[in-house]
Amino acid sequence: MDTPNGELKKEFCFDDHFYGSVTVGERGQIVIPAEARKRYHIETGDKLLILGTPTEKGLTLCKIGALREFMNTFLEALQRVEEIEDMNTKHEEGAS
Repeated sequence: MDTPNGELKKEFCFDDHFYGSVTVGERGQIVIPAEARKRYHIETGDKLLILGTPTEKGLTLCKIGALREFMNTFLEALQRVEEIEDMNTKHEEGAS
């Protein structure tokens, strides 16, 4: 599968993203497996957000910087969509 810039996109494989399980200690702490920390560049002192699922059945960890980058990209894409919609609306109004 190709990406918009022509690069080959690797198919998602669960095994490539599964790092085992962790046990919550008595103080509520967990240890992120070393392989996951290395792959996702998580280092001592990094700030992680902990987001709960709407069903209260799970948690997601995310580096603050990664979420900020995602949100900026998302907002830029949303702005482009809104601009296209505005142009389409103006075009439709002009055609009436």
